[in-house]
Amino acid sequence: MPNVNDVGEHATKWIRWTARIWGALLITFTLLILIGYTWSWVTTGQADPHAVEDYPPIENLPPLFILLSVLGLGVAWRWEGLGGAISVIFDLVTLPVLLIHWPITHDFPRYLVAPYGTWMIITTPGILFLMCWWRSKRRAIPQHDA
Repeated sequence: MPNVNDVGEHATKWIRWTARIWGALLITFTLLILIGYTWSWVTTGQADPHAVEDYPPIENLPPLFILLSVLGLGVAWRWEGLGGAISVIFDLVTLPVLLIHWPITHDFPRYLVAPYGTWMIITTPGILFLMCWWRSKRRAIPQHDA
């Protein structure tokens, strides 16, 4: 019969690698976007030549917070608790900005894809990293039987 600790350790490894692969895909996608903006800025003098003028400054916050959240996913490769916390905290800070500026009830089906769907895609690996850190930490603490 398999040991319960072995099954728990296997599940923790599965969660860890799911979060790492998911996070690596997000980091790669974010880097591609940043490289594209940088290349456009170097070659044309504008990061986004199709940018709308005179838009509200609050629209700068979600991309900035999401970038910081993705950086947290990179940190989580080495320090799961710290990186997962950074990622989830910036995701939680992004949510009220999204809810205030883009109410989910305003344009319901479209807003489920972007920005809220994107928000969930970025939040999930941070939560998985925190779960993995918590499970590993709990397993490291010796349990005393009474």
